[in-house]
Amino acid sequence: MNHLTAPKGWSQPLLGSGLAPWAGLRAAVAAGPHAVLAALDAAQLHCHRDGGASVASSWRATAATTGETRYAVAHAYESDPALFTTRLLLEQNAQAVVEGLAIAAFTVGAREAIVALRADDEQGARAIESVIANGVREGAFGSIALRVRALQGSSMIGESTVLMKALDGKRGQPEQTPPYPATVGYLGKPTAVTRAATLAAVPWILVHGAAEYAAIGDPAEPGTMLVQIGGAVGTPGVLEVPTGTTLADIVAAAGGTAKSATLKALLVGGPAGGFIPAQLLPATPYSSAGLVTVGARIGSGAVLALDASVEIPELAAMLTRWSADEACGKTIPCRIGTRRLAEIGQRFVD
Repeated sequence: MNHLTAPKGWSQPLLGSGLAPWAGLRAAVAAGPHAVLAALDAAQLHCHRDGGASVASSWRATAATTGETRYAVAHAYESDPALFTTRLLLEQNAQAVVEGLAIAAFTVGAREAIVALRADDEQGARAIESVIANGVREGAFGSIALRVRALQGSSMIGESTVLMKALDGKRGQPEQTPPYPATVGYLGKPTAVTRAATLAAVPWILVHGAAEYAAIGDPAEPGTMLVQIGGAVGTPGVLEVPTGTTLADIVAAAGGTAKSATLKALLVGGPAGGFIPAQLLPATPYSSAGLVTVGARIGSGAVLALDASVEIPELAAMLTRWSADEACGKTIPCRIGTRRLAEIGQRFVD
């Protein structure tokens, strides 16, 4: 998947950071855990793909637990099989992900940190392992041990409690929350689980300052997100998008509507996302708050442009069948409800 050139004026802290290796980690060690958490609070760093969870709050919960054993995990497992944003990030800026993970481990008091990714992402794994090896040679990690863990399984592993089980070699079914992985995670121990793209922003914040990060994008949800846009656009690929950017501007940054195509709608958020009619794109910001008003969500970070040839009911039925097939089967709504929804959708299109 191609990395698309961002329009002039779009900040690029994830894919275009240009930081010196270990500058953020050194700043974290010099400032101390409390100062790191304060900086992330001031930057309003949230995981946009996990319901806008505050990174500082999650790390603070892990750091506040009793006991000596804690873990930090970089969540790089893409649950959407057609998504390549995290793979692209690992290939182009593995340094930021590893450094962010080391900062997380230092901040919460973890002695072991794990990068969890898909088993078929061999190039990403090699990039991470290379950065870890460099860090070990340079003594950057102190007493923290970092390693890569490749995982195989369904899309359910994208859910954080399932990810904890997968790391432990157990069946991939989610657990009720609370407790959250921050207090009961990997091997039943407190675990700071953070998306790879969110971790990549941490060194940038500590080097450039929280205020500069908080000034990017939507003031209520600052920062950038990796968006994969495909379908009926001129140049499909991955964009680093400031929050609050309109969907129309995202389409324009991907070369606009494909030649000879008429844009009907966008599917935003992946297989479980929402369809947004073309006429709403100029007024709809790409943010959690903006998307929910039109029945969509950030979800996996995928945006699919649909032209007039696409029958949306048929696509919705197909995606519902996929969701039913991927369901873990633990609860009745999951095991039976999704299957019934798929049957209803199929009857409608038939």
